Amino acid sequence: MSSDRPRVCLILEGSYPYITGGVSSWVHQLISALPQVDFALYTISPKAEQPLHYDLPKNVVEHRDMVLSAKLKTDSKPPDREFMFEQIRKLHDAFEAGSTPDFGLLMELMPSGYFPYRDAVTSDAGWDLISRGNQLNNPVYPFSDYFWAWKSSHDMLFTIIGADAPAADLYHAVSTGYAGLAAVVAKLRTGRPYLLTEHGLYHKEREMEIRRVRFIRGYQRDMWIRIYNDLSRLSYKYADLVIALFEYNRRVQIEMGAREERTQVIANGIDVDFFSSVKRQRREGFHVGLVGRVVPIKDVKTFIAMSRVVKDRHPEAQFYCIGPTDEDPAYFEDCRTMVRSFRLTDCFHFTGRVDVREYYSFLDVLLLTSVREAQPLVVLEAYCAGIPVVATRVGNIPELLDYDDRFLAASKDPEKLAQAVSYVHDNPAEMAGIVDANREKAHTFYNRNSVYQRYLELYRSMAKEEAWQA
Repeated sequence: MSSDRPRVCLILEGSYPYITGGVSSWVHQLISALPQVDFALYTISPKAEQPLHYDLPKNVVEHRDMVLSAKLKTDSKPPDREFMFEQIRKLHDAFEAGSTPDFGLLMELMPSGYFPYRDAVTSDAGWDLISRGNQLNNPVYPFSDYFWAWKSSHDMLFTIIGADAPAADLYHAVSTGYAGLAAVVAKLRTGRPYLLTEHGLYHKEREMEIRRVRFIRGYQRDMWIRIYNDLSRLSYKYADLVIALFEYNRRVQIEMGAREERTQVIANGIDVDFFSSVKRQRREGFHVGLVGRVVPIKDVKTFIAMSRVVKDRHPEAQFYCIGPTDEDPAYFEDCRTMVRSFRLTDCFHFTGRVDVREYYSFLDVLLLTSVREAQPLVVLEAYCAGIPVVATRVGNIPELLDYDDRFLAASKDPEKLAQAVSYVHDNPAEMAGIVDANREKAHTFYNRNSVYQRYLELYRSMAKEEAWQA
């Protein structure tokens, strides 16, 4: 491997190249834009043999997929099993006390190729750890509930810790969580640097998902939330550089253990010329579109509820949910049922996967109803295409919309969103000036060529360095 042509291992959890979306699109464009870099993909997946949704660029020289729930065959042993589990107990104690422990000693005691799925529950130290944890944290519910929750969560951690990532000059994780843990392990085993880019805040997103699941209760729920928080803190401690998309998230990363001098903000970027080339061809009526996957985090149901309110005020309105519908079939079916219940079947359209520029050519307003976002690319795309934006007040959206409350609403507030959409409808002259200003802002601050150049510089400089010792 040569620093003139660095080899970067991208570590990806539940996204590229199997799932479409903002993060996957960002990864694909980054790889494609840097042909002078060799990329190895280390993907962490929920199941095996998923179909690829992207054609891998030629500079992807290796792809290794790790199925998180897989039980891998052990081909090595720790030098002292009981001492190793004693150190795992101390790691638990440190995390529970609110500190982020030294992970390096565990890496010395737990060799690659060792997966203690069985040893964790048959060794004296391992069983004591589980029993003591149940007595302290789970006295109300049956021990079997605690045991299986502990084992399922820790088996996935053991899979990541025991596996080897592809060889690389630099490990670049695109989230904390299991991807971040894999990067920490790779750094400690190889001595190569670890770069972390967070598009959102992984631990917050997982917490929202867990709290929506009714069958995860009591301490099981708290345990999963704490694991994801601890994984983030571990990533922030060991990353040589932590990158956020905007300043608020950088401050959160620092509060959770990232060293301030090892953090940066690099905003998202888009192909401003590509989206600015959209030729606007207005259609009769009033056209409102949401660009995104039909999944709960995008809160398409609030879009549907808002559509009913807007339709009552502006009978000529048409609504478009522009994006894939196959990621969460049950949620998609709920949305279709809701459209029928709200008597919107003649004006509400699910497009599936399409070229969004076709719709950018005639949309009168772009809507985002997400309950969580980082720095959504579709806002920048709409700006370049000349479309006003109305959105929920999440992530970096308020800053992108200049904190203008006329176009912002709280999550799950269809009435306020409808009010904002009506403002766009009723004030075309004013919106023309806002559209021009937004297009200029996107060209000035969010050109992806500048973003890719910064990453190329980071890759080249970090590939020449030894890993920073936490």
